Parts: sequence; structure tokens; C-alpha cells
Amino acid sequence: MLGRMFSSGLEWAKRNERGEYEVAEGLSATLFCAVLDYYKTGAIRCPPSVSVAELREACDYLLLPFDADTIKCQNLRGLLHELSNEGARAQFERFLEELLLPAMVECAQRGDRECHIVVLLDEDSVDWDDQYPPQVGEESSQAVHSTALYRFFKYIENRDVAKQVLKERGLKKIRLGIEGYPTYKEKVRRRPGGRAEVIYNYVQRPFIHMSWEKEEAKSRHVDFTVSSMLKS
Repeated sequence: MLGRMFSSGLEWAKRNERGEYEVAEGLSATLFCAVLDYYKTGAIRCPPSVSVAELREACDYLLLPFDADTIKCQNLRGLLHELSNEGARAQFERFLEELLLPAMVECAQRGDRECHIVVLLDEDSVDWDDQYPPQVGEESSQAVHSTALYRFFKYIENRDVAKQVLKERGLKKIRLGIEGYPTYKEKVRRRPGGRAEVIYNYVQRPFIHMSWEKEEAKSRHVDFTVSSMLKS
């Protein structure tokens, strides 16, 4: 509590008209009493009238640990949900640094302003025919092989956590979903007129799309100012 009051964040070190520091702003009396038990017993018992999410916010506000050793409550579903959110955040930040960021940097070095990444299984084999490459929905589509990230994205709550992390890191136009991805050529059929029709095997895999374009509203229009001046 004192750490929160006297931290470097100036917004927490303001005094009221009586020269007092106000703590526990927005916390109910029931919740505040429960939090005070931490200083007596080292544990916090969540009152039945308080949601686990509220208790989590209070712990974050007062810089108290929120884990299975500290928090005791009847609502195990709510507790495990909050712990999963914390675990998912830490896990996705590792995925972001180790798997996704290198692909994003590769796009940026080409001059692209967005990235579309498909997550394949470790054992997925991709063998495209150079003469008959498959049609993919995104021009800048890339693929990473990670069964762990594939399993991470199967939970809706994990996808929400991933979106929040990317948003906090300054990215936008964030989309996550499932799409078909071509892995290898099955056969080539000749249509009337001799045109080849290539059949690829597709697998359903998660994808993540994000953008770091700063002025997307302007880039959709052509600026003719310079060319007009040169002509004149």
C-alpha cells in the first residue's frame, strides 16, 4: 500500500484538502477489510459478495501478490480464470518475442506496414509447386511452426489476452481467427482449353494479423501535388 502511495507515479502521491493521502479509492469497505487480512495472515479470503475480478483489481492497485498462495476463495472457477489470464499473458509475450516478432521484422524490412502470420503445427509439411503456387488470401502471408502456439490459440480467452498484449504494444488492426492454409499439391487437372487447375491440400490453422501503419487513412489515396507542380 505504501509502495503504491509513494511510487514514482505522481498520480498516486496527491494529497487531499486536509493534507492526507487517500488510499483504497473505489474499493468497498468489505473488499478493503479482506485486503487488510494480508498484512495479518499473509492471505486474502475473497468475500462472497466480491467477484474475483474485483479482488484482482484491488491487489493490482495496492501492489499485493495475486496467486494461489495468497488468494483463498470459494469461487475456484473465477480464481483459476484470473490465474489463467496471468499465465496466458506471460506465455504469449514469450511467443511474441521468439516467434512472431522475427516474422514482423521481416515484413518491416521489406517496407510492409502489416503482417499476416499463420500458425502451423510442428509436424505440418509445406511443399508448394514453384510452377503452380497456391492462391493465398494475404499477399504478405507468412507461416510459423509451433504446436504450442497453435494450442494456445484454441482458447477464446487466450486470444483475447493476445489481442490486449498486442494493443498495449502499440499495434492495431489486430485480427485472430482460423483459415485454410495450403500445404502440398494433390493433383493438377487440365480444363478445356489446356488451362491447368491445381488442387492443393488445405488444413485449418489459426492466424494472427496486425498492423503498425501510422497514417493508414492517408495512404489509401494518391497524392498528385508534386506531379502537378512539375507539369506546371
